[in-house]
Amino acid sequence: MRGEDSKQEAMFSYLSPDQRVPADHPLRAVRKMVDTVLAEMSPRFARLYADVGRPSIAPERLLRALLLQIFYSVRSERLLMEQLDYNLLFRWFVGLAMDESVWNHAVFSKNRERLLNEEIAEGFFQRVLGLAQPYLSDEHFTVDGTLIEAWASHKSFRRKGGDEGPSGGTREANFHGEKRTNQTHQSTTDPDARLYKKSAGSEAKLAYLGHVLMENRHGLLLKTCVTQATGTAERDAALQMVRPMAGARRITLGGDKNFDTRDLVRKLRGIGVTPHVAQNTERRGGSAIDARTTRHSGYAISQQKRKRIEQSFGWMKIIGMLKKVKLRGREKVSWLFTFVGAAYNLYRLGHLEAEAAA
Repeated sequence: MRGEDSKQEAMFSYLSPDQRVPADHPLRAVRKMVDTVLAEMSPRFARLYADVGRPSIAPERLLRALLLQIFYSVRSERLLMEQLDYNLLFRWFVGLAMDESVWNHAVFSKNRERLLNEEIAEGFFQRVLGLAQPYLSDEHFTVDGTLIEAWASHKSFRRKGGDEGPSGGTREANFHGEKRTNQTHQSTTDPDARLYKKSAGSEAKLAYLGHVLMENRHGLLLKTCVTQATGTAERDAALQMVRPMAGARRITLGGDKNFDTRDLVRKLRGIGVTPHVAQNTERRGGSAIDARTTRHSGYAISQQKRKRIEQSFGWMKIIGMLKKVKLRGREKVSWLFTFVGAAYNLYRLGHLEAEAAA
């Protein structure tokens, strides 16, 4: 018998959003971990808000919504609010009731700007890392950097102190035949961005460099940072991130050919870190890594494991939408990079716990 196509404009529901979400949905494990982290951060949130006045968006809900934006690659706050309005999975994860109103996208963005900074993002990252302790290696690590394209065009890269044209720079920029460098020019829309080439022959872009330190056992990120794009930034960041890890116990640090310099290798060995970086035999003077390192089987394993760091960069750029960041200024780009790194660790932890339970 054919069923009727009846139209019902309104109805009562006796099911909560939690009952609508499958028991084996991957976000359930993530939500449990996120709630644990946010409960630990609650005292810090309390110090950020006044005791009187109009209530803002709860910081816990705001951070859960940002995680959804990363996990599902929602490209704008307007679309995120649209999804929250009708997507029961999104409502459940954030903590909204079935008939609770969602926020205006401008209000959401303003609350995000007031709440999030490098300190909050780093606190969230470190607490996620605390949940990952059973899976972390304390001996073998990998470091690398990646190009993050800035939210600024080549037309904004103008001579420092030069004429920007009438009406605050509305004149069309014509830089053909002009030599432009970071010493003489600067972006008018994002002054922290630098013109940078990832490799010889590639296109120069206004960009930042994002750096991560990864443990080799399960590919979880231990540290993140964002710097201006310079030729030595990757090596400087590597030394800065690994130094607190060095101690009485000797550790190894993998990396690509860019880290094969005599200065960095000497400094790493000086703090008790064995450099397992790829040999750059084409560099003048040869590689700084010799047979004393390469003859050990651990070196070959580090070279194999270090490639996993590219998976984190791929996830952060494609899923986390960091290929071209939509924030301006190093501080804002830094907190976003750290927060996306925490989301990547949550994603990895969800898979690791599912494998352990199977």
